[in-house]
Amino acid sequence: MTGGRTWAQQPEIPPEGIGQGIRHLSYSDIGGRPDSVQVMFNRGHVYVGHMFSNGVTILDANDPRSLNPVGFFTPGGQTRTHHLQVADDLLLLANGANVVAMQSYDDMRSYFENSLADSITDPQAFRSGLSIHDISNPAEMREIAFLEMPGFGINRLWWPGGRHAYVSAHFDGFTDAILAIVDLNDITNPEIVSQWWLPGMNRAAGEIPNFGEGRRVALHHMLTAGDRGYAAWRDGGLTIHDISDPANPTLISSINWSPPFPGGTHTALPLPDRDLVVVADEANAENCAKGTFHTFIVDVRAEENPVPISTLPTPAERDFCTLGTFGPHNLHENGPGGFQSDETVFATYNNAGVRVFDIRDAFAPREIASWVPPTPDRMIDPRPNVTRAAKTCDAYVRPDGLMYVTDWNAGLNVLEYDG
Repeated sequence: MTGGRTWAQQPEIPPEGIGQGIRHLSYSDIGGRPDSVQVMFNRGHVYVGHMFSNGVTILDANDPRSLNPVGFFTPGGQTRTHHLQVADDLLLLANGANVVAMQSYDDMRSYFENSLADSITDPQAFRSGLSIHDISNPAEMREIAFLEMPGFGINRLWWPGGRHAYVSAHFDGFTDAILAIVDLNDITNPEIVSQWWLPGMNRAAGEIPNFGEGRRVALHHMLTAGDRGYAAWRDGGLTIHDISDPANPTLISSINWSPPFPGGTHTALPLPDRDLVVVADEANAENCAKGTFHTFIVDVRAEENPVPISTLPTPAERDFCTLGTFGPHNLHENGPGGFQSDETVFATYNNAGVRVFDIRDAFAPREIASWVPPTPDRMIDPRPNVTRAAKTCDAYVRPDGLMYVTDWNAGLNVLEYDG
């Protein structure tokens, strides 16, 4: 209930959404492939990785009010390429199994509560590893290298430019995705220089997991700042690493607030000038069935002892729990070329859309802008028993305040932040 009214009694959300401090500029169905996850920007074009459509769409974004699809790349087979990174006219692309197509999930929660290695029920051909593309011609992804990673492939990666990329990938013999650091010194011949995982994940070496039933311990991805890495391990919490020697990443500390919180740690965004890390736990159950998921602000002044000091406010202007998945998904990651701030945080909240937070007072963050999307006309997600509801996924924010916002089922919206 919100103000004594049920969700159904609240005003319907219009096609352009409802914005407070955020304007809606345009919408794209991404050339008829509206399932979208990570989005990156380069030379007036955006690159959108798809959740189910097995490829990347390139759109000319020079006119933010009318995005125009100009290219599509697919590696073929059931290869999912939903995450990507762009810097220096190069694009690094995750290649891995389209696990939704190869697993018999009863609902959305099944994806998040079972290890990847134990879930494949219908194996099909796919490509597993890291592909590297020249995008100096922005309308074309010209593949110049491929690094094979035997297993179920890459989930997500971080590459702020430079010599090393930080990759979350499943390798044969492991229960789920682990950290791999890739040396790009020879861009046409990348190589893995190290791997790191939590104890219990290396099944081939005889490690025995003690994670507990219904808990998925897997690296979602790592972000870096200088010689430090901040890794999010889903139900395994947060780890902080010394990565000054990429061939030998070492653990500085770890923290896991699940239980009592429901887990799903997705993104750890470092704000090194303030000795803070903003950590989003991905909501991964419909109708708040696992409780409230939060985005935490963690004090890392003593990095050997990270301490959560607050959470970002939970959106409450509607009863979002009554329809679909509600809670954090991801954060704008302050990557190269994009909007960067240690005081303003952009976050996606599934059916609650995009939220902007002022965290100048880290102990009392406050929401300063929002945009709530409409319910999609149709679902692309093939899993049964998934509610037809908005699922705002990722946001890329440009320095001028333009925002490219994706949805697992419902395409790409271009927004403008007024702050």
